Amino acid sequence: MTRIVPVPQHLDHLSLDQLAAGLGPWPPDSRLLVDAHATEWSSPAGFVALLTLGQALAELGAPTPELTLPVTEGVASYWAKAGVLRHAEQLFQLHGKVPRRRVDETSDILLPLTIIRNAADVMEIVGRLTEQATQILKHELGLESSVVVGFGQSLSEACQNIVEHAGTAGWVAVHVYVYRKRLSGRKVAVIAVSDCGIGFRRSLDATQGKRFGDRWGDAQAIETALIHGISRFRDPGRGQGLTGIKRYLARWEGKISIRSGTARVAIVPAWDDEPPRMEGLPWFPGSQVTIVIPGEERST
Repeated sequence: MTRIVPVPQHLDHLSLDQLAAGLGPWPPDSRLLVDAHATEWSSPAGFVALLTLGQALAELGAPTPELTLPVTEGVASYWAKAGVLRHAEQLFQLHGKVPRRRVDETSDILLPLTIIRNAADVMEIVGRLTEQATQILKHELGLESSVVVGFGQSLSEACQNIVEHAGTAGWVAVHVYVYRKRLSGRKVAVIAVSDCGIGFRRSLDATQGKRFGDRWGDAQAIETALIHGISRFRDPGRGQGLTGIKRYLARWEGKISIRSGTARVAIVPAWDDEPPRMEGLPWFPGSQVTIVIPGEERST
């Protein structure tokens, strides 16, 4: 028996809740068919979440899930260009027309989706992506050099968070696109990082669980790390990556949203209306971090 898991028409870090709702009991009691045939758009957060789902099932030893590709040729082609299909074919049995298009390693609007396994990966990936991102941020978003430096640091900290806390590999993607929901159509750079690891609550259980008592849960764990800068590491200087990201984003009116388990917590700038704290969401494996950096407002 196969359970069909519908992928939203527009998949991002918020509509991920709809994807999670379709998973049913976990571990799955049947093979999953992840149905993206009607999907028309995905943010980098959606891309890394899909691969996280595939990775989580592989680590469980579950039957290989199926993935139905978008029927719109241009959408499927973009998935290939972004590097999604290169990794998905290792985790899913693909259905539908698989584009022959190669991953675009020199795009001026995206940095191909990449897997992170260890600290050496972080150094190599961040170095390579930051060099390419410098041109994107300056030319596409009109940002100054100091913003670009902070971008590289934020990317590094977000990736390092996987290595130090997740207990497994993770995924990172960076895209630039027009943010039409707010910001009057300005361009944004989006960093999306996801893993299928132990999540924020389990990471902090040993040091923080008793302190919060009945209030302890996924949302409180995320807030403890993001808002209060508390880490499971007791030695100074470690586990403070989210604090540095938060400080950087506050300076440049950026946004960070973190989902783990059944909760999502965000630091929301004035230009966005995402709820700062959501609990009781459908469970999804691991943790997902989405960082949004707005470009300069340009006159028309």
